[in-house]
Amino acid sequence: MSLVPVVRQGAALASLRADAWDIVYYQTRKGAAPALDFLAESPTKVRATMIAVLDAVAEAPPPRFSGGGLWEAMHGIMTGYYEVRTQGQPNRTQYRLFCLLENSDTKGLRRRGLARPAIAVVTGMSKPWMTAFSQGDYAAVRVLGEDHRSAYPRRIAT
Repeated sequence: MSLVPVVRQGAALASLRADAWDIVYYQTRKGAAPALDFLAESPTKVRATMIAVLDAVAEAPPPRFSGGGLWEAMHGIMTGYYEVRTQGQPNRTQYRLFCLLENSDTKGLRRRGLARPAIAVVTGMSKPWMTAFSQGDYAAVRVLGEDHRSAYPRRIAT
């Protein structure tokens, strides 16, 4: 299955409004794209829902988007991250995409290699219904997020 055309659809939809944000996918130093890999492995309905939520948030854009439980600012050790949330099969599995907001002045965005503000989708995880991610799970997300933030320009999966 080729995921790239589906993902590019989100970025293309984000360009409908002048103030819309782009959607970009973090790429590791070795060329992996954890969020794209997660989406490719997710059930079709989950993947479609998550991409639709990203499109809606980018179009709003994020500072104006009311999450309705599908887009939420994280707290505590994950402050600064946002998550796309949905559930699906099997057995109401909880699926999450972890994102960072890339918002700066024109010079800052240019230094990051971005044309305009963007939602940077870092990685995804799933968990059984009614369970929590561990501190180690969140630490792994933060490691990827810090790697993303440390790169100038940003490494973006294409």
